[in-house]
Amino acid sequence: MTVFSQDSGWSAVPKQDPGANGDAVKTKGEDPEQLKSRGTWTGKLDFVLALIGFSVGLGNVWRFPYLCYKNGGGAFLIPYFICLFIGGIPLLILEIGLGQYTNQGGITAWNISPIFKGIGLASVVILLFLNTYYIIIMAWSFYYMFMSFTSVLPWSHCDNVWNTPCCFVPEAVNQTSDVTTQLMTTADGGMLQNVTECANETLRTTATVEFWERKVLQIHLSDGVHDLGGMNWQLMLCLILSWLLIYLCICKGVKSSGKVVYFTATFPYVLLTILMIRAVTLPDAINGIYFYLNPNISRLADSQVWMDAATQIFFSYSIGLGTMAALGSYNKFNVNFVRDAVIFACTNSGTSLYSGFVIFSVLGFMAGRQGVEVADVATSGPGLVFIAYPEGISQMPIAPLWAFLFFFMLIILGIDSQFVGVEGFVTAFIDLFPNYLLKGSRREYFAFFTCLGFCIAGLPMVTYGGMYVFQLFDNYSASGAALLFVSFFESVAIGWVYGADRFIGNFKTMHDFRALFCCGQYLRLTWMITTPCFAMAIFIFSLVEYKPLKYNDVYVYPWWGYMIGWMMSLSSMICPPTYFCYQLIFNSKGSLKERWTMLTTPRLTHLRSNDEVVEEVPDLEMIKVDAHGENGTSFPPSYDEVTENNGNANMQDVNLNV
Repeated sequence: MTVFSQDSGWSAVPKQDPGANGDAVKTKGEDPEQLKSRGTWTGKLDFVLALIGFSVGLGNVWRFPYLCYKNGGGAFLIPYFICLFIGGIPLLILEIGLGQYTNQGGITAWNISPIFKGIGLASVVILLFLNTYYIIIMAWSFYYMFMSFTSVLPWSHCDNVWNTPCCFVPEAVNQTSDVTTQLMTTADGGMLQNVTECANETLRTTATVEFWERKVLQIHLSDGVHDLGGMNWQLMLCLILSWLLIYLCICKGVKSSGKVVYFTATFPYVLLTILMIRAVTLPDAINGIYFYLNPNISRLADSQVWMDAATQIFFSYSIGLGTMAALGSYNKFNVNFVRDAVIFACTNSGTSLYSGFVIFSVLGFMAGRQGVEVADVATSGPGLVFIAYPEGISQMPIAPLWAFLFFFMLIILGIDSQFVGVEGFVTAFIDLFPNYLLKGSRREYFAFFTCLGFCIAGLPMVTYGGMYVFQLFDNYSASGAALLFVSFFESVAIGWVYGADRFIGNFKTMHDFRALFCCGQYLRLTWMITTPCFAMAIFIFSLVEYKPLKYNDVYVYPWWGYMIGWMMSLSSMICPPTYFCYQLIFNSKGSLKERWTMLTTPRLTHLRSNDEVVEEVPDLEMIKVDAHGENGTSFPPSYDEVTENNGNANMQDVNLNV
């Protein structure tokens, strides 16, 4: 092993020998017993299920089906899978492999190329915002689920204290009458007396919309983001309940979360299948499925279609958040993570397609009952799962049962997405300060106060005007632009600076990667060329096509609201270039070549469990080069070169399990 000195360049350091019992070697003054408590996945399926649980979430249910319908139906699958193969899968493998190889979380994993550590900081900033607002969706789902414990769903009629004179139930409207009265239903489903029609036709709202806006959000009590109003105490209790569940899932690290994912990652598929069977047997369900998949090839000429496909890939695969590296860091060193990544990719995209059948079958049924086109009831985001779908459910037999199952499924989808996101955030800081946070019960305390801090930060989103705050976070803090920008730096850092061949060589030390020659060529091409070009092109296009946020396409935010939104976006995007410049200009000495050499040299300590040796693997057999010499920068040899020059015994000494 070698180390870098600015005075003498690279110098050899005697290799440490493992203890007689094969115990981990102590390095850098760290206590092996203390660091061993970081943990690894205990079951073979823990990792794959954690991947599925985190990334297969609400975006698969409420965003992909709508984008597919909006952008040409089945034709949308063409740009979707192209973007998946040139951007999604390569970056997925990169992040998981980075975490598994370095055995570190989202920040310290980038010690593999220290000058790019700002990538990890950017990921943590995005996670900070994401963990704050994503759980609000869980709180809404809990509220709807609790309100489903009734014989008649409260959003199925207008006989509630929160309803206005403009409320109506679509199926109860006399479509052929021109008179100025409408029929409304009572709570027991019977007909109420005729009531005067809303004076302004444009103000008519369905019972489902009024339940969402006037009962759940109570947004009518707020005039905008400048006037948040009081606390919605019912939503606040749902938020506290959500965070309590999240803490219980992560309090023991992967020992607890690894068990939870067996339920949270699989049970939603049971519920989705039950809802699927019920949905496709509804009248007019086939019309909804036709609208969902009917191909319109001409839409492929629209650049917006390709942008939607790309951003959906990055959202649904959780690229650029650092969580994939965190999950991979809990793998054992020789796990075949490439296989697991492919399994996860198939499951993720398959779930998106599958959920579309569930959603659009109900929308087809709903459109048929109302005598309108599916396009008139199809929407995206919260409007789909909290307005359109509940309205469709309310028209089914045994509606409370289906409502409970649907919102319980949303809660389960939200739980594993949220707790893995929080786990990634916690892991990043634990790996940054292991000597402090891994002692005794400090990890549990840190996780508790992290959840408490996120809960307090989310309280403004459960006020009367909380939806305005939620929309700002959702559209700016974890936006597609931020994820694309971070992903661009990831591919440049590994593909060009650290070296694609070198990184693939690292893969070989973890698993027999030789049999995957074609996969290696594919990763080399994508990391170096297609992925960075793809990410930057979509990033630039998203800026060019930027449109200011409006709530419900009506409410315009004040100028300072947009400023706050862009500050949240820039807070993550400035991390990689700022850290890069700071390290190169202010935090290193010597000539530019010497600084570059030092800042791109890996500074890693593998902290393996299960009798694996702790060793600075990237510096293994480093070629000795004088920093002032003419040879310039030197990199560690690839796996094949080490094996050829030193024999397999050398690799066995460091117990890399190849």
